[in-house]
Amino acid sequence: MNDKLRIRVWNEGVHEANNEPSHIGEIYPDGIHGAIAAGLRSYYPEAEITTAVLATDDEHGLDEEVLAETDVLLWWGHVAHHEVSDAVVERVHRHVLGGMGLIVLHSGHFAKVFTKLLGTTCSLAWRNDGERELVWTVKPSHPIAEGVDSPIVIPEQEMYGELFDIPDPDDLIFISSFAGGEVFRSGVTFTRGKGRIFYFSPGDQEYPVYHHPQIQRVLANGVKWAAQPQLHRSIPEVTNPSRDWFGERTP
Repeated sequence: MNDKLRIRVWNEGVHEANNEPSHIGEIYPDGIHGAIAAGLRSYYPEAEITTAVLATDDEHGLDEEVLAETDVLLWWGHVAHHEVSDAVVERVHRHVLGGMGLIVLHSGHFAKVFTKLLGTTCSLAWRNDGERELVWTVKPSHPIAEGVDSPIVIPEQEMYGELFDIPDPDDLIFISSFAGGEVFRSGVTFTRGKGRIFYFSPGDQEYPVYHHPQIQRVLANGVKWAAQPQLHRSIPEVTNPSRDWFGERTP
């Protein structure tokens, strides 16, 4: 994969702005987006990796020019899904259908653009008791699983559990188990239009999960898989070609 990738890491930034939880500045001094971007830079030092948050500007740092020059967009959201402009959602949705990669993280499962792309509620079970999470690889042949430990051991994490109301994924790559007994489809892929989507659940504002080397590897692999930098960005459209459009006729 060419290191000259164009990667945009988007985060609400609301937890950081409100200092909630009070220790978020200690575990993520540069914000959740900053930690994710730093991990990606260790894998793609020559890539163009930028960040944005909800309050960046009226378009949340996701205007048309930015998205047109983004190969992969990573999305972290939690408490402000309703504050994301519908116009921005429509714009991101269009770019994904046209071929931009999208990686949705943790509580981004309720992001308006994710539910719009999947067409389901994306509801799940949750409990935040700081439980141990084991992330098991169930499709080791998938590029996103390359070089990833099985299981990844996360000492403390918010529990996400089934039923996860999503369509059947193209690929189920990771399943997580929790100390409380629940399991969760924590790493899944989808294709919508020309775009590749990867949802990965580990990573919460309460815990330093995005500093975990194996989580960083998964995200780097996800970017590599989702990026299609040579693809012409256009939404699939209805066509009506003539019978001999390719210069030949059936005898």
